[in-house]
Amino acid sequence: MISLKAFWEAREHWLDPSGREKQIKDYVVLLNQLVWQRQASFFAAAMLAAIYFDPISTMSAYMLVVLTEVLDVMLGRKSKAWDGQDPVVGRHILIHIAINTVISAAAISVFVVNIAVQQTSGGHFTPLFFLFSASLFAAMYNSLMPGILFLRLSIYGCAFLFIALLDIVLYSPPLSSPIWLEFFTIIFVLYFLADTSVKFYVGYRDRVNQMKLIHEENERTKAALEVKSQFLATVSHELRTPLTSIMGGLDLVNSGVLGAVPASLQPIIRIAAKNGHQLGKLIDDLLDLQKIEADEMVFDFKMIDANELVTEAVESMSGYAEKLGIQVTTVPHAGDCRFEGDRGRVMQVMNNLLSNALKFSSSGGAVKVQVDTMSSRIRISVHDHGMGIPKDSEDRVFGRFSQVDSSDVRKVGGTGLGLHISKQIVERHKGKIGYVSELGVGSVFFIEFDRATEQGKADTEIRLVTELADCSKVAQSTSWIA
Repeated sequence: MISLKAFWEAREHWLDPSGREKQIKDYVVLLNQLVWQRQASFFAAAMLAAIYFDPISTMSAYMLVVLTEVLDVMLGRKSKAWDGQDPVVGRHILIHIAINTVISAAAISVFVVNIAVQQTSGGHFTPLFFLFSASLFAAMYNSLMPGILFLRLSIYGCAFLFIALLDIVLYSPPLSSPIWLEFFTIIFVLYFLADTSVKFYVGYRDRVNQMKLIHEENERTKAALEVKSQFLATVSHELRTPLTSIMGGLDLVNSGVLGAVPASLQPIIRIAAKNGHQLGKLIDDLLDLQKIEADEMVFDFKMIDANELVTEAVESMSGYAEKLGIQVTTVPHAGDCRFEGDRGRVMQVMNNLLSNALKFSSSGGAVKVQVDTMSSRIRISVHDHGMGIPKDSEDRVFGRFSQVDSSDVRKVGGTGLGLHISKQIVERHKGKIGYVSELGVGSVFFIEFDRATEQGKADTEIRLVTELADCSKVAQSTSWIA
């Protein structure tokens, strides 16, 4: 049954300026998309009708339909630049849509009625089917503008009634005649089309409302993420300031500058210093996470030699490795293995990989860092002989605040952010990070980057020369001022 509520909702929405402009814009876009689809249907109908009926009158009526399609194409092109915001332009387009609709529906009705007039026997199934198809097409694709749809279907309805009354007027049949059956069937079809049009419109409004809710939810989510990022950044900065003072004091105590530390206090101070460094690492990770999520992490891409990078990373972790009793070896690549990247950030990734390899290795074990080239890629891999990683654990390995062993009592500590941040950094370099592992045997974590091209190397050399020239100019200017 046709819902009066649906019609009332359509009227309320149409009176809303923002809804009206959105509907006009959507209608124009859809109009452009369906031109050839409609034209193909009418062309097929015209060819079929031209075979069985008078081809001259049939094709003449069809050319009227083609003309209306041209008008729609012209309207679509004129409206293409409209952003859907200016109501004056919207009203102007709406007027043209209404005019085009009247012309188009009238042309299609003339085309169909022309066939009906020529069909003197066997009822009017062919023209009625063509008209029914056109009406159903309109109900499906014009339902977003109920006023325009009503205008088109009203004209089609007149054509339906004309065809229905044609034989009644010509033959004045008794009520028991099949001609009256055809008449009542057409009335039923008109009701069906009206009811279908309402249902299509209600479906369109439901989709629009759902998209509106999704958009609003998305905006709320973005606002919540922004508040969370600001909170995270503020808290991290506020924690860093007192922590810096605390760590500075502990370093002074441990260095002996303030005097000898009593033996009974040394373990407590060492524990405090260790936990302070862990807290500092957590704060750094939180700040990096906030920068990544806000897309505020800045990278300074320069040429990096993978062998030099590995050597520097291993040297920076040598003290930690000695403390754990683990030997770290390097296997450099003999050839050119340079790539473009942010040295500080890639070093951060290397430190994370080495730190994990050392933490998960047994005392007296060994860790190997190897550099390889594979066609256009450079791979740096960190091998350990630790406990290994279970299968299908990649989401937990590279997830935020997660570790493979998430139980309350874990072998090693950590924030669960290191590898997640490393993955983000590597992906910003258009690289790849991954691992291969076997339980009880060990793991191999690797990072891959594109090898530097000759053009990239030349650009880097030019950039370095330019930077040196700028530094020289600054030095000369400072000397002259002095």
